[in-house]
Amino acid sequence: MTTNAKNETATLEADVDAVVLDIDGVLVDVADSYRRAIIESVDTVYDRTIRKDDIQQFKDAGGFNNDWELTYAAALYMLATGEGYDASLKTFTNEIAAAGGGLEAAESAVRDGIGAQATKRVTDRWDRERLRDVFQQLYLGDELYRALEGGEPDDDLRQEGFIHDEPVILDGETRDWLLEEAVISVGVLTGRPEAEAEIALDRVGLAGDIPVEHRFTMDDWDEGKPHPHALTTLAERFDADSVVFVGDTLDDVRTATNASEADPSRAYYGIGVLTGGLTGTEGRQKYGDENAAAVLESVNELPALLADE
Repeated sequence: MTTNAKNETATLEADVDAVVLDIDGVLVDVADSYRRAIIESVDTVYDRTIRKDDIQQFKDAGGFNNDWELTYAAALYMLATGEGYDASLKTFTNEIAAAGGGLEAAESAVRDGIGAQATKRVTDRWDRERLRDVFQQLYLGDELYRALEGGEPDDDLRQEGFIHDEPVILDGETRDWLLEEAVISVGVLTGRPEAEAEIALDRVGLAGDIPVEHRFTMDDWDEGKPHPHALTTLAERFDADSVVFVGDTLDDVRTATNASEADPSRAYYGIGVLTGGLTGTEGRQKYGDENAAAVLESVNELPALLADE
């Protein structure tokens, strides 16, 4: 392999049998949908929130592939600051990363910072069910919320839904290459619920071309990324010797790394794109620090990356 995270025009000199794609930040832009829903859900419930740029600090810490859980962690931080937690958000997310990432690590960081009694006061106000419900109302909008959640939206939250503000990243030429020209299997691995994944795949023109057995969504497994189970299972289903996984977060690259360790009989390559929260030189460096096999400006550079196979 001659490619690396700092080489923008590299090719992946390997025989790749399968390409697995994340959805958010890879196929569609979610800056004004999922990420906006995180910010506005916390603000709606608690009248305070984090900044959009702060979301990436949680993503980099790891364990927040599920945006509901990222919303909970952001709300937890805001509530804890009201009870004397004085660490910066950067310190908070660094502590989460050091503890292995995810919501449990966030709770531990708060408990260590303000003690058991103050943490109890925080968690008594920490309404994760309400946060999730508001998130879904904002993200899905009236019609989809009724259809997918089976409830009636709040009067003050009735609107079209941020899900309709997701520009397509995957262009038609790349889509056609994936499905028609490249002699590879194509799958999807996403933290979206199945119904929301279907909506996005339909928008980018892949819904009818990627069968259910070649997809992993939130509904299909408990662990979430960066656990390797979904990726290794897809590799088995493809009967692939080598797999490229294209994602927009460090956890996506870590998923490929973990898959390599869990399944050494196959080669797994984690590819980062710069169309999510990681961008520019800093994004490239962070991917490089995680030993990404390559970094692309977007998924539309994938055909050139695999040109030599």
